[in-house]
Amino acid sequence: MHDTADLIAETYALGAGPWTSAPVTRGALGQIWKLSGNGSSWAVKELLFGCDEAQVRREAALRQAAEKLGIASPRLMRNREGAYVSHLPPPSDGSHIKLYDWIDGTPADVSDPDVLDWFGRTMALLHRAGEGESVMPSAWYERCPGDGEWAKLHAEVGRAGMPWADELGRFIAGSARELAHWVTPSDPGDLVTSHLDLQPQNVLVGRDGPALLDWDNAGSTSAERELARALFVWSGGNAGDVEAGVRVARAYRSAGGRAVVQGPQSFSMLFATALNYVRVQAECAIDPEVTSEQREFASGQVVASLGWVPDPGVVSRLHTALERVW
Repeated sequence: MHDTADLIAETYALGAGPWTSAPVTRGALGQIWKLSGNGSSWAVKELLFGCDEAQVRREAALRQAAEKLGIASPRLMRNREGAYVSHLPPPSDGSHIKLYDWIDGTPADVSDPDVLDWFGRTMALLHRAGEGESVMPSAWYERCPGDGEWAKLHAEVGRAGMPWADELGRFIAGSARELAHWVTPSDPGDLVTSHLDLQPQNVLVGRDGPALLDWDNAGSTSAERELARALFVWSGGNAGDVEAGVRVARAYRSAGGRAVVQGPQSFSMLFATALNYVRVQAECAIDPEVTSEQREFASGQVVASLGWVPDPGVVSRLHTALERVW
């Protein structure tokens, strides 16, 4: 990776090396590398499934608007040509990459009241920064597979001999149908541009306090539905620490957040994204067009994500507890 590290440094005019890079973590869409040299460090995000440059511009615009309201996050850097995304030519592997500030810190501690308060305030500021959205959200957040789509996928998974095929079938016959009942289109009057991936693992607490990472999904969403999804995630998901969710909601309201969780329908985005994630990972796990490494990663994600699917009973308890806030 030495030659690639030097090429990245040259692409972004980072100065003389030597430069080195080391893998840090892998997500569903990208690999993070730490680029080091010239007395500095940077985070390189390698996009594993191509690049939507319009989406990158949305990410940059929202991050900049949020920064003006006091939300800390790594800067998304422009290359020599002024673009936010770069395509590495041969002899590299032809990847698309983005370059960010490197942030040293520790993962967010969801048992820390100060972190929960910070997150509630931050979400309120995000919704303020993204006011005025008129484009409806992506289908990823608005719909989920129907019975026919699930049946086709299950048959393909079975023919491929995946070890989790029977588990997927039970999920399709049970939880998938129950959660799909609540997946509906958003209210056009409730739209904002926002982060769309507000999970604790996307927050690092450094010397200057918490910073929000991973803005790749930035786009249109329902403020109510993003709030409901975030409250479920930050209250521990199916672990069900509802008091953490209540604390975040109170901080959100105190900071001027306008969204209100009104009932099970408010969790439509949570249910849609959980169902769609299982679907796309199952599809990737049997896709002959991707690498064997990508198929292996996706297969593991199917097994893991089936254990993360929201429990309607936990969602109901969270909603009941949140009635104290509104």
